[in-house]
Amino acid sequence: MRTLVKNIEALCALPGVSGWEHPVREEILRQIGGSCDCSVDPLGNVIAFKKGRKTPKNKILYSAHMDEVGFVITFVEDSGLLRFAPVGGIDSRVVLGKAVEIGDKRLYGVIGSKAVHLQEEKERSEPQGPDKLYIDIGAESREQALEHVSPGDRAVFRAGFGRLGQDKLFGRALDDRAGCALLIELIGRDLAYDCHFSFTVLEETGCTGAATAGYGVNPDIAVAVETTTASDIAGVDPDKVVCALNSGPVVSFMDKGAVYDHGLYTLALETARRANIPCQPKQGVFGGNESRALQAARGGARTLAVSLPCRYLHSPACVIGEPDLAHTATLLEALLEAMAEL
Repeated sequence: MRTLVKNIEALCALPGVSGWEHPVREEILRQIGGSCDCSVDPLGNVIAFKKGRKTPKNKILYSAHMDEVGFVITFVEDSGLLRFAPVGGIDSRVVLGKAVEIGDKRLYGVIGSKAVHLQEEKERSEPQGPDKLYIDIGAESREQALEHVSPGDRAVFRAGFGRLGQDKLFGRALDDRAGCALLIELIGRDLAYDCHFSFTVLEETGCTGAATAGYGVNPDIAVAVETTTASDIAGVDPDKVVCALNSGPVVSFMDKGAVYDHGLYTLALETARRANIPCQPKQGVFGGNESRALQAARGGARTLAVSLPCRYLHSPACVIGEPDLAHTATLLEALLEAMAEL
């Protein structure tokens, strides 16, 4: 378990905004290269195959995405300040005043805006969108800024990784580096059945990577290994909590992008029950993930989502429960055996 947490920390430390996933991809290839057959497709997905002790009746794919939400530099002002746009869904209320790292050089910057005492009343009462914000890298002019950055460079939140209390972890990009770490963990095990894996690009901007990975592998069953929003916090009505930390992995029956295979949904819950693994249904139709692309690729696939409950998604400090990590890893291995001969 300690190794799994350390690997999540290492993966979260790498920048990997959609379309700029290469640092994460290189690290994953380094870790799994000696444990399985792997390749990189033209879009940038890592496609892996791990030989198990037996050949399954069904071709199974476990998939997790490498990319994270972030920003892209769009314009450099004469003043040297950088204009930017969000990449993926980011709540503008978590952006102002945050430190960022830009490009492969990981240049430091700070997201700023007009001083509050200069803002009109309406500006002060509403969250400021990206068009009212900028990134300050300390440059004195456009020319000086362009020596270090260019339009098209990606930026990520500069954030740490650590422990909250006794059993919770916080970090940037837990969506979905935690899922990637779980797949790496599985690849390192002596699996009962052959299994395919994909570490995909461009999930946060439309699940493009999963579409090509699903087409290339052409699985009978595809499982998205993800994070999903946990709202077990103050002020949330019970029917909007969705899932809770340290109550086990989350299994979805439907979200905003996919209707999941009901047989796989019930199989996951039953497999967890039989193995005495804490598990919870995602209680509501919210969000979405790359399952929508996996189930429609090529000839189609039966799909399932197994997710870690996560507070504060798409922020500089996502929070997950350490016990959920262990239980999700156990469930994924047990599910492989259960799905193999369906």
